[in-house]
Amino acid sequence: MLMLLRKLFCLILVSFPLSTLADTVWLKNGDRLTGKIKLYDGGKLLLSTDYGGDIALKWDKIATLETDQNLLVKHDAATGEHSQGLKPAEQGKVTLVNGAEQTVEMTSIEQMMPPKPLVEDWVWNGNIDFSLERKHAENDVEDYDVDLKTNARHGRWRHNLKGEYNREKKDDVVGTDNYSGEYALDRFLDEHWFWQGRGEYTRDMIEDLEKQRSIGTGPGYQFWDNELGAFSIATLVNRNDYEFREAGKEHFYSTSLKWDYNRYLLAKQFELFTNGEVGKPLDSVVDYALESEAGIRYKLTSWASLSLKAEWDKVGSSEGDVDQRRYTFGLGVGW
Repeated sequence: MLMLLRKLFCLILVSFPLSTLADTVWLKNGDRLTGKIKLYDGGKLLLSTDYGGDIALKWDKIATLETDQNLLVKHDAATGEHSQGLKPAEQGKVTLVNGAEQTVEMTSIEQMMPPKPLVEDWVWNGNIDFSLERKHAENDVEDYDVDLKTNARHGRWRHNLKGEYNREKKDDVVGTDNYSGEYALDRFLDEHWFWQGRGEYTRDMIEDLEKQRSIGTGPGYQFWDNELGAFSIATLVNRNDYEFREAGKEHFYSTSLKWDYNRYLLAKQFELFTNGEVGKPLDSVVDYALESEAGIRYKLTSWASLSLKAEWDKVGSSEGDVDQRRYTFGLGVGW
């Protein structure tokens, strides 16, 4: 009896459809890979596996696909459809399951990704970029830069945290020495609109503008947030407190516009990003304030990347101007 049960169990395992365990990709050379389809974009399919991590497969090397995932399939920038899954077809084609099955040429598909629901439980992602330069020559230079950015999504709430530390020393003279931190809480009203509350602090040991504190609130709009990246803006009304090294303190109210954009290319091998804020005081000796950064990341592994970044911080004031520009190249860790 025990032997009969064992044989029956083995027969069930053998006959159990592989597609219910994992997505399947058939290659034109006859190989078959299993995993989870995460994204197709830029001519590459990103397949997550437990044996090799994230694997980028060239689209023109794939014969057909199979998955039970719900996918957003886009044929061009304006045309797309939701598919309840994919079924394998003859080489170079795939069948979309959306009520009535439809077999299409794989070359007609430009993008493919799982749709992102509005309510998600504890989705956490972010990255830390490190840059260190030490040069001993005619001019001795030490340059440090650490940049943290992370956010966590829980239902209709999103927590955003940013931090940065910069220090540059040349011939025993420190030319840059500052750090900053920011926390923002977003409450989503629907799929796109949200309300944000934000607090920020900046400390500079070199410039005339020694301390900056800001508390603000206002509406925001999320244009998109999916496997290809995200783009959002927010308009805030802020209470600002500035402390100058030589000329005392100043507090004022201001309006500002924030932006946060990132876009993945070539199956997440490259990432373009920019974020920042431009503010206009309502009544102050400060004319305007700008904080911005832009750059590109190249993924070395599923968690490590190289980054090239440019930063521009500028404050125009009758008490003194601040104009800082930095260019950094470093190693990053993402999750």
